[in-house]
Amino acid sequence: MRHSLGIGLALALVGGLAQAAELTAAERQSILGAVDKSAPRTAEVARAIWGFAEVGYQETKSSTLLQGELKKSGFKVEAGVAGMPTAFVASFKTGPGPVIAILAEFDALPGMAQTADPARSPIAGQEAGHACGHHIFGAASVAAAQALKDWMVANKISGEIRVYGAPAEEGGSGKVYMVRAGLFKDVTATLHWHPSSENSASQSVSLANVSGKFRFTGAAAHASAAPWRGRSALDGVEVMNVAVNMMREHIPDGTRIHYAITEGGKAPNVVPDKAEVYYYVRHADPQVVGDVVARLKKAADGAALATETKVEFEQTGGVYNMLPNDTLGRVMDSALRQVGGITWDAKEQAFGEAMAKQLPPNKATLASVGTIQPYSVGGGAGGSTDVADVSWVTPTAGLGTATWVPGTPAHSWQAVAAGGTSIAAKGGVVASKTLALAAAALFREPELLTKAQGELEAKRGSDFVYKAMVGDRPPPLDYRRNAAGVE
Repeated sequence: MRHSLGIGLALALVGGLAQAAELTAAERQSILGAVDKSAPRTAEVARAIWGFAEVGYQETKSSTLLQGELKKSGFKVEAGVAGMPTAFVASFKTGPGPVIAILAEFDALPGMAQTADPARSPIAGQEAGHACGHHIFGAASVAAAQALKDWMVANKISGEIRVYGAPAEEGGSGKVYMVRAGLFKDVTATLHWHPSSENSASQSVSLANVSGKFRFTGAAAHASAAPWRGRSALDGVEVMNVAVNMMREHIPDGTRIHYAITEGGKAPNVVPDKAEVYYYVRHADPQVVGDVVARLKKAADGAALATETKVEFEQTGGVYNMLPNDTLGRVMDSALRQVGGITWDAKEQAFGEAMAKQLPPNKATLASVGTIQPYSVGGGAGGSTDVADVSWVTPTAGLGTATWVPGTPAHSWQAVAAGGTSIAAKGGVVASKTLALAAAALFREPELLTKAQGELEAKRGSDFVYKAMVGDRPPPLDYRRNAAGVE
């Protein structure tokens, strides 16, 4: 898939040249007012998805709810795109012009069920929880698109707004399959956001990542009466893990390797004939990631040889490193500063104070939710995201807003708890307003889109050809299942 400025973008911008002008104060107020008006419904939608807590590629209720909200607003929705039943693309087009995409996520994390209380309180009978805030992510993105659509109609803006409902961000690489399928080939710019513990439009560099499962097969036997007849698949996993842990000293700086044993047997007195270990490898350079994964495969083969077992590897995910776009980032930062920070009421303040006592030591203050962090570009985020693949094929920018208590780490029960409260809803309102204002500014000033595209091409090369790190495999719709078939 080759991407350059080309005829498509040039024609798109022609449609927008006649409307080139900065947003007026009245237009800004109409957009902000529209988001405020929809805020109660957005909070309801987010809270419902928080309760669904569906993991990657199983977000049936969550996806259906978001699609329904968009359909009611006049968007045309195509569901089940790129081979993923819960993925969708919703579009609203008024005529020729730029195509602005807004990303929406909605998958939860396994093992993170938690009530909306500032003390550890798992939900009985529930496994997953929204520890990365994707419930409010999806709901707020939809609200932004709805407000933008109303503004386009009222002001006779020619162009198209799209919402990309992207499943399985947490390790399933959902957006990668959307990019690979060419769903972004005519997008002029992409905007996104993410729940956070602070308000910032800084554009950071994420890490490239490959994830996958090593499945060992051995021979079962009675662990006491006839252990010599068995060949432990768990031994294979453990020998591999030892080898990989010794490898850490001898890999390039900045590499991250983490794993979880997702299947290791059911009873100590049975030699396990199946075992599985789930690995992530990350680095800022995709080539380093590939090289390290190759070494992990050698460690797995050696472990299988040593334990007389067999091993197979399934790559379940793979994403690029993020290409930050300063041009779009500055538009986003300007919009965020126009919106401003967040104000908590007395109940939210009390929740924050109670939660602060449950957080790891940090320098964050509760008052920081009312401020906007300084803008920067190019800093490291430490994590990985499939948004990165989008950033290689279309100019992309994002922001974060304070949906959690300051100092809250992502992927924690504290993030799940705050996500179920009005604190998260208020952060979502700031995100919706910022996304809508930034998108409107781009429609009004298409020269910014030309500049953003030029910046992208300068960073990746004008002859760049996208090749997904997941290769040609289909989406791993069952990646949340372990070797025993258990979710």
